[in-house]
Amino acid sequence: MRIFNSLQLQVLQKIPTKAMKPNWYVFSSLTKAPTQTPNTNTSLFNYLIQTLNFSQTEAQSISTRVSNVKSPENPHSVLHYFRSIGFSETDIRLSVRSAPGILFSDVDKSLKPKMEFFQGLGLVGSDLGKFISKNSLVLNINLEKHLIPRIELIKKILVDDINNETLIKVISRCNWLVSARPESKLLSNIAFLESCGIVGSHLSLLLKRQPRIFIMEDSKVRNHVSRVLDMGFSVDSSLFVHALHTVSGLNVETFLRKLELFRSFGYTKDEYMEMFRRQPMLPTASEKKLKLALEFFLNKIGLEKAALIRAPWCLMLSLEERVIPRYRVMQIVRSKRLLKKKEPSLTSVLNISEKKFLERYVARFRDDTEELLVAYKGHLLDSSSLSSPVEES
Repeated sequence: MRIFNSLQLQVLQKIPTKAMKPNWYVFSSLTKAPTQTPNTNTSLFNYLIQTLNFSQTEAQSISTRVSNVKSPENPHSVLHYFRSIGFSETDIRLSVRSAPGILFSDVDKSLKPKMEFFQGLGLVGSDLGKFISKNSLVLNINLEKHLIPRIELIKKILVDDINNETLIKVISRCNWLVSARPESKLLSNIAFLESCGIVGSHLSLLLKRQPRIFIMEDSKVRNHVSRVLDMGFSVDSSLFVHALHTVSGLNVETFLRKLELFRSFGYTKDEYMEMFRRQPMLPTASEKKLKLALEFFLNKIGLEKAALIRAPWCLMLSLEERVIPRYRVMQIVRSKRLLKKKEPSLTSVLNISEKKFLERYVARFRDDTEELLVAYKGHLLDSSSLSSPVEES
């Protein structure tokens, strides 16, 4: 309950009961922050503080972006509607912070049709609240003329999208897809990518992994494609789209920095580029991850450099969850000579599924299964045991 000082009580007592208005009017004259500027909308400023618990600094920033506010009735209706469809107070605050104009939207004519459209896509309750809180600008877009056509255009690209799950992820990652004019950047880039042979599932994959490329300037998209071609990829290759994803998402400086990291471990530029052509996603891994992987494979267990050139994808695997546990198991298998045939290469062991790995190298050796399982879980061998070299076939 708000506690009023004596002066405020005198003011309130002079206001006739029938003339009493919602907090919007009362507090607009009683709760003024010393930091307000001439552009601050005082009524909205106080409403944001009293109703949505914004700080004075936040309220000032938001209220200066909205003009000609006269009545609190519309914001009350908007908040009531948001709450009725499952929005949390946090969702509402985040939405208002990004797009304060929605407080003055017509609920029945503007907000409700858009919300029902998103609900039809599968966004309901708290999921809808979280989506709008991060993408509230979509509520400023005309539903019939722009929002629906853009969503339909994106849906056509995505293949095998059950229940619109991928669509929701894509527009959540890049809301500019639905705010850019479909007849300009979006349509133009789709046409160009399709002319490069990126169609069907490949176009869908690119949209899922790098949606921003679809709204880039035409010149940038063409430059990325040109760079990928110069790196030795063919538009006919299934790896082309993966390379385009990497190149469009990394700046040149970052790409070259990864090259220098590989050089520090003895690889040449040509060898690094060969690894990139075999595994186009390699440069997207963090420098920390790549460095730890290179140190483990090359320095810790003595794997030959050529083995990683042939199988650079190994550097993308989790050391803790996949590489080290399987390496430990294979150490025991080798030391006990459990395999009658030639021991498989480490890279081939890392390449199979967990189910097949357990079947081939753990469960089949009944007398040693318990020890192998303990090793696989990481409780048997300490880090000092990870030093004997491995031969790569």
